[in-house]
Amino acid sequence: MDAHWKKILIGSAGNMVEWFDWFVYAVFASYFANSFFPKGNDTANLMNTAGIFAVGFFMRPVGGWLLGRVGDRRGRKAALTLTVSLMSASAVLIAAAPTYAVAGYGGVAVLLLARLLQGLSVGGEYAASATYLTEASAPGRRGFASSFQYVSMTAGQILGLGLQILFQHTLTKSQLNDWGWRIPFVVGAAGAAVIFYLRRNMLETEAYQESGATEDERGTIRALLRHKREALLVVALTMGGTVAYYTYTTYLTKYLSNSAGMAKPTASLVSFCALVVFAALQPLAGALSDRIGRRPLLITFAVGATFLTVPVMTLLKHAGSFWPALGLSLLGLVIVTGYTSINACVKAELFPTGVRALGVALPYALATALFGGTAEYVALWFKKAGLESGYYWYVAGCAAVSLVVYLTMRETRDIDLTHVGRDETGAAQPDAVPAS
Repeated sequence: MDAHWKKILIGSAGNMVEWFDWFVYAVFASYFANSFFPKGNDTANLMNTAGIFAVGFFMRPVGGWLLGRVGDRRGRKAALTLTVSLMSASAVLIAAAPTYAVAGYGGVAVLLLARLLQGLSVGGEYAASATYLTEASAPGRRGFASSFQYVSMTAGQILGLGLQILFQHTLTKSQLNDWGWRIPFVVGAAGAAVIFYLRRNMLETEAYQESGATEDERGTIRALLRHKREALLVVALTMGGTVAYYTYTTYLTKYLSNSAGMAKPTASLVSFCALVVFAALQPLAGALSDRIGRRPLLITFAVGATFLTVPVMTLLKHAGSFWPALGLSLLGLVIVTGYTSINACVKAELFPTGVRALGVALPYALATALFGGTAEYVALWFKKAGLESGYYWYVAGCAAVSLVVYLTMRETRDIDLTHVGRDETGAAQPDAVPAS
């Protein structure tokens, strides 16, 4: 097997398991929400579990800093191995967490601890895999290769939804609510153990091995502060994309069942089919960016999300049946593809090798904590307040902010990864791409 493909496949497989464990919490939340809180108000209990889901995001900046530092100082391989170990431990905790009937709020404490570990893990996983896939790709193919990050992320969610659909047809509702929701977390822990073995034998990237950065400068906040503009750019360009992504993926199934009134099995099937198509689109869009550049895709996403989110979400609420809901969901995900297919390589292309993992990890994690992790909670808050359409405008507004950034940022497609940004003295490198 070609060395580039071997790196991509191993990196992607690990990323898939990481995000399976991360997303399966959201996928099965409607089944275990009442297990950890007093029964009564389903929407309130969903808000409680969504709140814990959001807490995991607030550990992501910590994970981004710690594991981004590991990735820059010890290598991408070391960071990727550590992230999957943490994720495996968190999956075991959730699978074994006691319910409210058994331990009162003790089960919530275990759930919270597990989500904190997951946040720590994913905070480093995104940057480590984005950096690894970007650096491991062949010249002129970074957009295509790095698009597999979201292929694998989406594949993890597809597997989670697939298990949910399987259980919906093989288990009774009572069985699924009582113990069936625990099985995916057991599967995730087992998958993480397999990936741990594979990652221990993976190859390091040439860009990292050939980096001229000194040991003292690798993965430090001091070094990152020399690239404040790039770090702020990562936050701004992530803002609209992460809100839209979590709206049309993580929140979609709940929205279709809790707001559009669809049966849970139908809502799950809509999400499953839409995500399969979405995953298939990523490499196509990534390859397109290698031809025409990153900015055209980002701008297309932001324009679509700004002006079409409100009508798409409004129509989804009244879709009523499978096919209209699927068509509208696909429209939303096609728009989001302009961001998801290339955001990993765009961020990695902004930073030099010695601070690339930390430069991607920390600002991205901050942005997802503030906007992606809270998206579902904000949506449910608007619903509980009787102002559900307000959330649609919130998503559109976040996309509009990112649109301004995309219109003014530089093109990164042709940047040489070994000569990005600034040198040790802070002077601009001669081959740095100027602002457009």
